[in-house]
Amino acid sequence: MTELHHLTLAELNEGLRARRFSSVELAKHFLARIERLNPTLNALITVTAEQALAAAQRADELLASGEAGALAGVPLIHKDIFCTDGVLTTCGSRMLANFVAPYDATIVEKLSQSGVVMLGKANMDEFAMGSSNETSYYGPVKNPWDLKKVPGGSSGGSAAAVAARLAPVATATDTGGSIRQPAALTGLTGLKPTYGRVSRYGMIAFASSLDQAGTLTYTAKDAALVLRDMAGFDPRDSTSVDTPVPDYVAALDQPLKGLKIGLLKEFFEGGLEESTAKLIREALQVYERLGAQLIEVSLPNLPLSVPTYYVVAPAECSSNLSRFDGVRFGYRCENPKDLVDLYKRSRGEGFGAEVKRRIMTGTYVLSAGYYDAYYLRAQKVRRLITDDFARAFQQVDVLMGPTSPTPAFDIGAKVDDPITMYLNDIYTIGANLAGLPALSIPCGSVGGLPVGLQIIGPHFAEAKLLNVAHGYQNETLWHRDIPKGYE
Repeated sequence: MTELHHLTLAELNEGLRARRFSSVELAKHFLARIERLNPTLNALITVTAEQALAAAQRADELLASGEAGALAGVPLIHKDIFCTDGVLTTCGSRMLANFVAPYDATIVEKLSQSGVVMLGKANMDEFAMGSSNETSYYGPVKNPWDLKKVPGGSSGGSAAAVAARLAPVATATDTGGSIRQPAALTGLTGLKPTYGRVSRYGMIAFASSLDQAGTLTYTAKDAALVLRDMAGFDPRDSTSVDTPVPDYVAALDQPLKGLKIGLLKEFFEGGLEESTAKLIREALQVYERLGAQLIEVSLPNLPLSVPTYYVVAPAECSSNLSRFDGVRFGYRCENPKDLVDLYKRSRGEGFGAEVKRRIMTGTYVLSAGYYDAYYLRAQKVRRLITDDFARAFQQVDVLMGPTSPTPAFDIGAKVDDPITMYLNDIYTIGANLAGLPALSIPCGSVGGLPVGLQIIGPHFAEAKLLNVAHGYQNETLWHRDIPKGYE
């Protein structure tokens, strides 16, 4: 029999319904892998074994009675940025190292109603600030393809866990590329939906106008199954959009003949490694064979996306993180002399270096003398970038290019050089600034390290993106590769 961890989420779902194995068997299998492999990878902060087995038992009962939800019994790991009732929710920070959430985030609630079994909470860059998963208070996450390499960030724990087959799916968040970049560096399918498509309620905020919840899975079909149950309007989230949720799975097999693919000229200019560019071009040839048409398009303001993002995101983070003050919940310093000392030392000791850097940057750009010069100007450039994308989608159905300029880099290689680290997100940030859906799929490897192809679509075009990714995965086997030692 095929090892259970070799099966995709769709195959596991089908097997559960056919009663080829039980949810309890699945939960035990993946929990055993977590116990054996997580100490090396550092992919999970919290393991919820007891709760998982109880949820699996309930799922089996519902499957037997025919009353089960669409994903009943399937194991899942949540990024530790989503509040989970009664379970530690740390956001990878000392500031929340003792915080047990009193409620479930909307996506946790929705997926629980669908019957998924939570195995634990994934490690992450502190408050989702990072591109390599090295800023976590709980230490760096290691890439299962090469333990000396980073898995990407900030959803690196989610990505490493799924790539190492510790679970078939993990939730994740994407503020400037934090789903797609780890997906590219670990050989996964990473989907960032349209801003407002998936509720942000109960997701601890970094930059509220950019943050979006999504998934890390093996295949586009798996992503379609999970998104179908995650998406939808939530009155508790003021940024949630009230628009119908299509059946993403039903749209997967649409033919790709006549598809117009825009090649982003700016993505193939300076900074892209030639070996990565070669794999992207080979992937595009697969689409041409399937009947797609390639059209070069230019987004002239896209090169400004990194400086724009690193004004807007820190500004929002400095506002959002002001609530962590040592008073109401979270970390509090020992023996404060007075209220000012309580604030200073609780925040100084509770936050890590990268979070402090972004809070200071954000406070500076929002200050009275600099608001117009930096923050207001960045918002105007953001509008220009959004307009560039809108013009491009008048000519083409989707845009394609690399997800990351290079494969995974060494742990520690860029941690002391924030500017070089920030440039890792050069290809992903634009979609966040414009609120567009985007995904990354594996399209080959360089020196044994995965490379990702990025696909970007117009607002609420997740069904088309998943269809386009599924068409490629029907023709290739990159999504079936498993890191050596994790088979």
